[in-house]
Amino acid sequence: MKIRTRNIIFIMLILMLSAGLLSVSSAYYKGTGFTHNIPDNYYDSYSQQEILNKYNDTYLTAEETAVCTKVVDGDTIYLSNGKKVRFVGVNTPEKGTAGYKASKNFVSKLCLNKEVSINVDDKKYTDKYGRTLAVVIVGGKNLNEMLLKEGLAEVMYIPPSEFSPYVWAGNSTSSASASTGTSSSNVATGSASTSEVVRSTSASDSVSSGSYIGNSNSFKFHTAGCSEVDRMSDKNKVYFSSKSDAINSGYVGCKKCNP
Repeated sequence: MKIRTRNIIFIMLILMLSAGLLSVSSAYYKGTGFTHNIPDNYYDSYSQQEILNKYNDTYLTAEETAVCTKVVDGDTIYLSNGKKVRFVGVNTPEKGTAGYKASKNFVSKLCLNKEVSINVDDKKYTDKYGRTLAVVIVGGKNLNEMLLKEGLAEVMYIPPSEFSPYVWAGNSTSSASASTGTSSSNVATGSASTSEVVRSTSASDSVSSGSYIGNSNSFKFHTAGCSEVDRMSDKNKVYFSSKSDAINSGYVGCKKCNP
């Protein structure tokens, strides 16, 4: 009798757990909770070229090129080469939340059934779902940056990463903490300027502009005159316009030069 009673209780627990899982799976995943109030049809009257003309060409190279066959949402697309690409450094509203369609429609206008390129994050190639982490390049422009500038996405910086999304965003978007997932919404800015990291080959240019130089290997940043900069490989140099930009991008100050 005791064994039979235990079996009944065990079966009831399984049924209750299954019902709970079904209710969770039927609800939309909310992610960080980031939303925005840009209308779904905001970009309907804009052509792809009109949007691209607002932005400067990216310094990033096209490492792979393929046709975008599907747009899942504002930060995930499928390519004809079989890769599922997650836009690195940014996060758009999840399905069922405000702003989801506007962000997805923006990416669809620029990518769907068109040839796009990607620059894969050399610090972390894929996320835990097996998606390729990359900057998506359309018409020579950094689409990750465009999403931030338009207010269609928030910064989601999760180190290690080759890229500094805070620099792309400037002050035009909200940001999500990798640890807390907090965020706030924004509206489209329509900014025509770009805030990409400038890969200058001249240290004197950095001094004159007041920039700081980070090492993408050590995640430390230095003043341009620091002796550590001379030992740094050019490919690992990341330039910041201010100390706060470097800190917000996850870099810590060099103990030698105390920037």
